[in-house]
Amino acid sequence: MNRIAFTIIFLFSFSGFSQTIFGKWKTVDTHNVEKSIVEIYKVNNLVFGKVVEILVEDRKNGKCTACKNEDNNKPILGLDIIKNMEKRGEYYKNGTIVDPKNGKIYKLRLSLDQDNKDVLIVRGYLGFFYETQYWKRVVE
Repeated sequence: MNRIAFTIIFLFSFSGFSQTIFGKWKTVDTHNVEKSIVEIYKVNNLVFGKVVEILVEDRKNGKCTACKNEDNNKPILGLDIIKNMEKRGEYYKNGTIVDPKNGKIYKLRLSLDQDNKDVLIVRGYLGFFYETQYWKRVVE
């Protein structure tokens, strides 16, 4: 009986370590403004992130008018803003993120915060410059 109880406790103690980047995240910009909900999902071995809800009232029907690629003039709601990420160790890399407001495309690195697995570290690079945002996991 003690062995069964120990096994159950042991297995549950590791459940917090098994969290992944997949799921819904509330985007928070560098000014601490919550802008949208992005769902991160996997297709084959690549990771994408789609806008599933817009939190800023005047942007709810917005389109990516500044985008210069195939996303030009598409609605922001439903837009894949994160594309082609690959798992590399503790990070997801080699993909991009687009800012629908200005159409700029940044190289991207994603990782979970080591101290709080409900925080996603989103770091966008443009050349040698970068900006980091901390997105919050949406608990449903």
